[in-house]
Amino acid sequence: MREIMQRCLWSSTERKCLYLLQQRNTLASILQLHAFLLRNALETNVNLLTKFITTCGSLLASRNPLAGIRHARRVFDRRPNRDDAFLCNSMIKAHVAMRQFVESFTLYRDLRRDTDFVPDDYTFTILAKSCGLKMAIWEGQEVHGHVVKIGFGLSLHVATALVDMYAKNGKTGSARTLFDEMTERSEVSWTALICGYVRSGDMSNARLLFDQMPVKDSAVFNAMIDGYVKLGGMGSARNLFDEMPDRNVVSWTSMIYGYCHNGDVDSARLLFDAMPEKNLFSWNAMIGGYCQNKQPYKALRLFQEMQLTTSFEPDEVTLVSILPAIADLGALDLGGWVHRFVRGRKFDRATNVCTALVNMYAKCGEITKAKRLFYDMPEKETASWNALIYGLAVNGCAKEALEIFSEMLHEGYEPNEITMLGVLSACNHSGLVEEGKKWFKAMEEFGLTPKIEHYGCMVDLLGRAGCLEEAEKLIENMPYKVNGIILSSFLFACGCSKDIMRAKRVLNKAAKMEPWNDGNYVLLRNLYATEERWGDVEEIKGLMRKNGANKEVGCSVIEIDGRVREFVAGDRVHPQLEAMHLTLEHLGKHMKGQINLN
Repeated sequence: MREIMQRCLWSSTERKCLYLLQQRNTLASILQLHAFLLRNALETNVNLLTKFITTCGSLLASRNPLAGIRHARRVFDRRPNRDDAFLCNSMIKAHVAMRQFVESFTLYRDLRRDTDFVPDDYTFTILAKSCGLKMAIWEGQEVHGHVVKIGFGLSLHVATALVDMYAKNGKTGSARTLFDEMTERSEVSWTALICGYVRSGDMSNARLLFDQMPVKDSAVFNAMIDGYVKLGGMGSARNLFDEMPDRNVVSWTSMIYGYCHNGDVDSARLLFDAMPEKNLFSWNAMIGGYCQNKQPYKALRLFQEMQLTTSFEPDEVTLVSILPAIADLGALDLGGWVHRFVRGRKFDRATNVCTALVNMYAKCGEITKAKRLFYDMPEKETASWNALIYGLAVNGCAKEALEIFSEMLHEGYEPNEITMLGVLSACNHSGLVEEGKKWFKAMEEFGLTPKIEHYGCMVDLLGRAGCLEEAEKLIENMPYKVNGIILSSFLFACGCSKDIMRAKRVLNKAAKMEPWNDGNYVLLRNLYATEERWGDVEEIKGLMRKNGANKEVGCSVIEIDGRVREFVAGDRVHPQLEAMHLTLEHLGKHMKGQINLN
């Protein structure tokens, strides 16, 4: 009120300056306003000077983002009103807003040492927030000491800020002690401590405090649900969600993400369809959920539904989610549309989007486009190199994949586990045994520990090359418990080498681990059939029936005229069945050289 009364007494020049400060300013206009202040001797008006420093401090110049805050600090250091608390607090807050945490603490200490500045409760609220954002527990404890010494320990705002600071630094014990000492608490105080428990994974204490909270708003419900979701406690998350008096889009989306993350895509879709109001985050969560759970066709259909029924435009998250689904389905026409959309919306400057496009083109077999896009990227990251290396590997371009890997090392990029998996895959696809051994051993030089996937790739490489004994020794000596994927891979290698005795031994292990996996039985059954051991073939069939290993129906997906179509083995009701079989018959004859299609 006092400030409003003072403004009523301002001159027209002061009011004009205030009006200009409230407009959208650039660094050039700020410098002009500073000159206007000095020329009219307006810097003595502490409220006007404070507004100028706040505006200047929050300015983000395109070429020099810190130019505004630096100029604000220069003006502040030459201020005529050296001890005004409002002005000093505004400068400290400006530093915090620009994430200049060290500068905010340094300024506070300088003001206490060199001036008669007297901090108030707002000063300590700002400093506590700064400590929480910087994860600076020692500075936070120092601030807490000043609070107690100066006598602001009973201030609701200061105490709440300190509880939040301790909670964000993981010191939930200190936060709880301070919370229990508070004579007055607000919803923010309760929420700060509950969120601290949630962040530390202590959902038991979070729930106890949540149940004691007198008034609960949607923010604390969302925090609790998010905590349960991250820990995989979807039952508790759902119970809490059902208790919410006023569910908002954040809580709905958090539940959808949780169900998808835990593999329950059907429950996620039921919630998604029941949402009274959806935003782009909701669509992204559901589309991404389908992709993560290997349901690319449903992801694609939902993406197209979003395009047709809403006004939402895909953002970077949408694009990075849908492109792997397009790659899995080989929907190259749609992938091309997404690429054109990316260029039109200037998303081609985003490294993650470009990386997803490289991956999509490579998996769809368009290696030339993948390489062109890769080399046109303004900035690359390790994931970008990984996408191209793996894409070249799966397309049989092993030599080129290894050349790209050498180029990556030469450019100074550090390979990670995924890089090395791509390199080993390249060696595997081309049977480069010695090259694969070399890079497998080199992982230690890069500071990387081979994961079970790397061992699996080496087993497959050795097995396909006929080095069965060496592959079996690698399985026995690896520091991981063998999984079904490695056993199936090794069983296939035994089949290729027609090593029936070893294949039978491997199948016994694989059947104990994955009795339902029909592929393992089929491999040995076919091996027996080639040797005309029909009694053993029947024995394998009986074992399959006993273990419930029914052979899954094969299917394939292809994009035709912009539409993705699925074909299932044994289908007898397709409307174009006769034409398809006729075409296949002609292709078969053509491959045998019996007819000429030209």
